[in-house]
Amino acid sequence: MTKDSMDTTPATPPRSPATEAVHAGREDLAALGLHTAPLDLSTTYPSHDSRAEAARLDEFAATGARLEGPPVYARLDNPTVARFETALARLEGTESAVAFASGMAALSAVLLARVAQGLRHVVAVRPLYGCSDHLLADGLLGTEVTWTDPAGIAGAVRHDTGLVMVETPANPTLSELDLDAVARACGPVPLLVDNTFATPVLQRPAEHGARMVLHSATKYLGGHGDVLGGVVACDEGTARELRRIRFATGGVLHPLAGYLLLRGLSTLPVRVRAQSANAAELARRLAGDPRVARVHYPRIGGAMVSFEVHGDPHRVIAGVRLITPAVSLGSVDTLIQHPGSISHRIIGEDNRRTGGIGEKLLRMSVGLEDVEDLWHDLDAALAGASGTEGGAEAAAGEGAGDLRGLSSPRRREPERAGR
Repeated sequence: MTKDSMDTTPATPPRSPATEAVHAGREDLAALGLHTAPLDLSTTYPSHDSRAEAARLDEFAATGARLEGPPVYARLDNPTVARFETALARLEGTESAVAFASGMAALSAVLLARVAQGLRHVVAVRPLYGCSDHLLADGLLGTEVTWTDPAGIAGAVRHDTGLVMVETPANPTLSELDLDAVARACGPVPLLVDNTFATPVLQRPAEHGARMVLHSATKYLGGHGDVLGGVVACDEGTARELRRIRFATGGVLHPLAGYLLLRGLSTLPVRVRAQSANAAELARRLAGDPRVARVHYPRIGGAMVSFEVHGDPHRVIAGVRLITPAVSLGSVDTLIQHPGSISHRIIGEDNRRTGGIGEKLLRMSVGLEDVEDLWHDLDAALAGASGTEGGAEAAAGEGAGDLRGLSSPRRREPERAGR
C-alpha cells in the first residue's frame, strides 16, 4: 500500500463563489505569516545557478508551463499576478487563467495563438464590444471573420476555423445567448465567451461548454475604475499557448494591477449583487416611463441597463449630474454613455445597425449609490431631453417604454466551485 493510498486527509469540500472570491489565491498567506497578499514589483530576480535557469527557460519555451521555483523575469511570470490568475480560474471553474495588460491584449493573444496554428478563420456573433468587433472585422492580426447569428454558427464553421466568439450579455444591447446551444453548434472548434458583463457571479461559461472565458478585468473584476487589465480563463493546455504569446509580445499585466484585481475579486459577489438590485429597479422604472421607447435588461440580472429614448440621447448625457457621463463600466459609481458615439463608434454605421445599436440607445453601468438618488438624477435628465418640466408624468402622451429581456428579473447563482 502506497503512502498516498493511506492518506486519510479529508478532501476540501466545494466552496461557494463568495468564499472563493475571498480566499482563492491566498491559501498560503497564513503559513507565510501574512494576512494580505504581498505586492512584488521586481522586474528581475537573482540566481547563481545559470545552468538551472537555462533548463527552466528551455522548458517554458517548449511548453509554456508556468515556471516552477523562483521567478526569473517579470515578462515570464510574477507572483502577485499569479495569485490573481489562480483566483479568477477558481471563480470561473477552469484549470488556469492567464492575465494581460488589457482585455484587448487578452483577445489579441487568443487570436495570435490560433493564427500561429494555421487557424485564421473566426466565426463571431454580433454585437460584441466595439474594439473586439473592429479587431476581427479589420483582420489586423491576420484573421478572417464570418459574422452570423447563433443559428448559423454550425454552418459557418470551416476547416480552418480556429475560434467561435460570442458575448453574452452582449455589449451594449444586453442580448443573451443560449451557451449550451452555442457550444453544441461549435463542435470541436473552441468557443470563446466574453463574460465581462455577467462576471462569474452570475454566469460561468465553462460549465456550458466554453473553452475560453474572456474578461476585461478593468470592469467588474477591478470594480473601482482604477486598474486596467484583461484575463482569459481556460484549460491548462490553452494557458500554455497564451503564456508563450504573452512572453513574446510583452502584453503583461503590471504587478500593481494584479494586486488591485486580486483585492477587487474579494468584494466582487457583494458588489455585483448590490449593483444588480439597483439596476433591476431602474430598469423597472424606465420600462414604465413614457419618455423611454425600449429597455434592455438581461434575464440573468446584472448591473448593466440599456435603453432607447424618444428624445435626444445626447441631452440625457449632458443632463446627468450624479451619474457620471463616461465610457467604461463596472465601477462602484454609475456611468452612462452613448454607444454610437464612443464605445462602438469604431464600427461602421451599417454594422452598428446590424448589431441593434441605434442612435437612440444609451448604456448605463449601475453603481452602488442609493437607487432613489440615481432615479432622481436620471428623471431630471430625461425631462431635459424630452423638453418636459415635470418628470415622467409630464411626458405621458408619448407611450410607455417597451421592456426587452426583463420578465421578472432574477439573479441566478452559479453552481458551487471546486468540482
